[in-house]
Amino acid sequence: MSKNKNLKTRLHPRNKNREPYDLTALTTAYPELKKYVQPNKLGEDSIDFSNPKAVKLLNKALLYHYYGIEKWEFPDNNLCPAIPGRADYIHHIADLLASNNNNCIPKGNHIECLDIGVGASAIYPIIGITEYGWNFIASDIDEKSIKAAKHIVSSNSILQKHVTFRHQKHSKKIFKGIMDVNEKIDVSICNPPFHASIEEAIKGTKRKIKNLSGKTEINPTLNFAGITNELIFDGGEYAFITNMIYESKNISKSCYWFTTLVSKESNLKGIYKLLKKAETVQFKTIPMGTSNKSARIVAWTFLTEAEQKKWRETRWS
Repeated sequence: MSKNKNLKTRLHPRNKNREPYDLTALTTAYPELKKYVQPNKLGEDSIDFSNPKAVKLLNKALLYHYYGIEKWEFPDNNLCPAIPGRADYIHHIADLLASNNNNCIPKGNHIECLDIGVGASAIYPIIGITEYGWNFIASDIDEKSIKAAKHIVSSNSILQKHVTFRHQKHSKKIFKGIMDVNEKIDVSICNPPFHASIEEAIKGTKRKIKNLSGKTEINPTLNFAGITNELIFDGGEYAFITNMIYESKNISKSCYWFTTLVSKESNLKGIYKLLKKAETVQFKTIPMGTSNKSARIVAWTFLTEAEQKKWRETRWS
């Protein structure tokens, strides 16, 4: 058994990519990928994960082979997400909803999910729709990203009629201008900008390329990781999540579970203090692991037990 196989078993049990990539099946599904397949240090067929073109083609093949997505096109300067990690978030969210519903995952288009920062790839709606049939409100501050995501949705019949797009006009706002206090969403999801500055983002990209290829890039392009607003927020991940918690209180009864990815474990202590200060009824941390990287989801709700029961009976049953 290879080292990669051991690492990938940290993924969620329902994740379609728990096992090493079946490159034979993937290159059959997407023949263009074949020219990027080459032996790795162990002599096993693989791709160069430091090559953005190879990674994007691999993702296209994964989405076509496992999720039935025939067209997945967006500008190369946008973030190209790692499919297994994004799928894990959605599966853990499904488990979170099930934990409040007699261990039964609520499925179908009556379940409404808000994706904060959908990006050009529309990856979370793709997985949430194909796996669980959910509906999505997809927000983003970048109109070009929304345009690209809209094109993906309209180009794949399985996604059509499941996604509503909303442009966030204020770069520092999360829910304000997107959510109406009278609306109801079952869960919000978010992969916050990780870096606090362009310098920090470049340093992170250099480190990522070196870890993947062993090469040291003097002037790495951010295309490998995404455009600026996908990567950078003044104050970084912690400041973004602080804003999210603060704004969530203003629509406290409009959402069952608010959730976000938290990449930096050092941010957790401060986030917990903020959640207590916001007077949440409950919050929890859900560990995640992909390859050799650990992350976690933090989820919180303002609904009392009685309000949660009423929500389930009126929306999920």
